[in-house]
Amino acid sequence: MTESLLLSAPAGPSGPPGPAERVLPLRRPGRWVAGVVVLVLVSQAAHGLITNPFYQWDRFTYWFARPVILDGLLITLQVAAYSAVLGLAGGILLALGRLSGSPVLRSVSWTYIWLLRSVPLIVVLLFLYNLSALYPTLSIGIPFGPAFLTFDESRLATDMAVAVVGLSLSEAAYAAEIVRAGVLSVDQGQHEAAAALGLPKRYQFARIVFPQALRSIVPSYVNQLIGLLKATSLVFYVSLLDLFGSVQSLASTYPGDVVPLLLVATVWYVILTSLVSVVQYYVERYYARGALRTPAPTPLQRARAGLIDLRIRYRKETAR
Repeated sequence: MTESLLLSAPAGPSGPPGPAERVLPLRRPGRWVAGVVVLVLVSQAAHGLITNPFYQWDRFTYWFARPVILDGLLITLQVAAYSAVLGLAGGILLALGRLSGSPVLRSVSWTYIWLLRSVPLIVVLLFLYNLSALYPTLSIGIPFGPAFLTFDESRLATDMAVAVVGLSLSEAAYAAEIVRAGVLSVDQGQHEAAAALGLPKRYQFARIVFPQALRSIVPSYVNQLIGLLKATSLVFYVSLLDLFGSVQSLASTYPGDVVPLLLVATVWYVILTSLVSVVQYYVERYYARGALRTPAPTPLQRARAGLIDLRIRYRKETAR
């Protein structure tokens, strides 16, 4: 409810009967003062950022789109994309295991989630990077019996494979809790209605429960995806030259350009996370169709409505 001030002026002898009323909004000087203070502080910060020669914006412009930077950016996108898909798939399986009626599946899933969320990601990556020293070969067969297939671990464990597997293993543990929370957020009546239809369990989950759970899963998982995008900077420690790894390598070669190179990495990460946030907005809006009668307007629709409002006001002012 907006607060307003109602002013009533008695009508003169020649005026219409009844009071002439005007509604005036309450003035809030504190808001204006706070806005001015914030604008001054932001302007000072922007001025210092632009005019400080320490940032070397000419070198930043030189390095921003160099091929070595773009190659590292491509590796970052590949690692993040593979890890996001594999991590979400593993998270769904782990969440189903935790929600399963089997005590074995529940125990194994809970133990995996507990362990991988307890171990830092850099430790997981370094452990996988040195796994060939512990297990020169990997085999599939009967426990304590013959092996049917044997793999040379040193050939399989490329830098890209180590990075993707390490990030996926860690991501799956966090994604599992996000998916489980989303499934539990679905009203119990929906589960009962799905069971009453006589559908198999997998169809109940895939057609009825999971689409509704996505309303809760998408915002949380996109936040996790943004964290994953930034966590790819750790793959530099397993000899994979992603965006941050390329910046680090160039900084050691050109020590005078450390600051502009770090700014290059910062700006690219900001661009990537901003694009993910835009995708998140439209995905959330898509899955909110069944929950809201009228979806919230998009930024483009808001801008268009603002321009129309300004045009109407201008016409009213010019018509007076």
